[in-house]
Amino acid sequence: MWKQFISKLPRKSSKYDNASNSPPNNPGNNAAACGNPIERTASGNGLPEGAAALKRLASSEFPSSVVAGIEPLISFKDVPNFEKQNVFLSKLNLCCIIFDFSDPNKDSVGKDLKRQTLIELVDYVSTDAPRFTDQMIAASCRMFAINLFRVFPPNHRANSLGGEAEEELVFDPAWSHLQLVYDLLLKVITSSSLDAKIGKKYVDQSFILSLLNLFDSEDPRERECLKTILHRIYGKFMVHRPFIRKSVSNIFYRFVFETEWHNGIAELLEVFGSVISGFALPLKEEHKIFLCRVLIPLHKPKKVGVYIQQLTYCISQFVDKEPKLASSVIRGLLKYWPVTNSQKEVMFLGELEEVLEATNMVEFQKCMVPLFRRIAFCLNSPHFQVILFF
Repeated sequence: MWKQFISKLPRKSSKYDNASNSPPNNPGNNAAACGNPIERTASGNGLPEGAAALKRLASSEFPSSVVAGIEPLISFKDVPNFEKQNVFLSKLNLCCIIFDFSDPNKDSVGKDLKRQTLIELVDYVSTDAPRFTDQMIAASCRMFAINLFRVFPPNHRANSLGGEAEEELVFDPAWSHLQLVYDLLLKVITSSSLDAKIGKKYVDQSFILSLLNLFDSEDPRERECLKTILHRIYGKFMVHRPFIRKSVSNIFYRFVFETEWHNGIAELLEVFGSVISGFALPLKEEHKIFLCRVLIPLHKPKKVGVYIQQLTYCISQFVDKEPKLASSVIRGLLKYWPVTNSQKEVMFLGELEEVLEATNMVEFQKCMVPLFRRIAFCLNSPHFQVILFF
């Protein structure tokens, strides 16, 4: 099997000369402030041996890829410094080969070779801190796009009537490769050798939008990686900040007013919690609109319990920065207050308590009457948890 896999890779007459003649033609990613690498699991995919018991083996569909002219098996330690760029490009090309993980025993040698190559790339970027040229960035972004950007199948839980406790985690069987690709992506983004002025040519809006679409992955490990990477991109590429805020707002709009299902709302809100804490004072009108038209309507969906903690933090950040927004927040909570869902009502009471702690008397008097009217209804609630809250 190993010979069969290697035979698919066309060889060159020289080991190093022109290890990759044709630069990739699909640029797409990269760069942001320093951050922690994605933690690698010891077993490669972070799953127990009984992974066969998972409800689904495949959670995505990858595009096909074609690789030409690579010499990937040489180690970085065995070549002089001036040849390491060619070896880097060759290894990136090898990693553009996509494997089918629906059968764990299929192409096992090829899968292991790609995994070892990805580990070498991560270690090289971490220890050698190479100066990223245009060709290296373009090749890296092409590899990231081929491996990461994929189509998720229809969510089998989107129309489910079961409760949140009945939902089971779904893990991507290709995680042993995906995790390393995300780790390399984070290393490249946070590298001090990556010039943001050069990187912004490849980390374009199309790449960022494709990255945001991955937040709908059912694998919580992938969403955790994406959360870290998006935060670093937002920090490094100031030119893309308005676009990121607008794109995330569109995801929230679609979730609230159309689908009411998205796997990554909590992670996106967690990223924006850090973003909001960095807003300068006085707040721009754009940010106030984001609070009133995006964050407050997020209380409407039935699945608000999944992300209520992150949502409460974001809203509290706004009230702390500008106390005059407190009355608008309280009126928004009253507008979407649950009438028949007692568990959701307890969540709203907890958030209301946090907002009131940061509310001054002037803003409190603006919404005092409807607020106490709602509290009176809560005191007459037939549900003991609502009454015990007081």
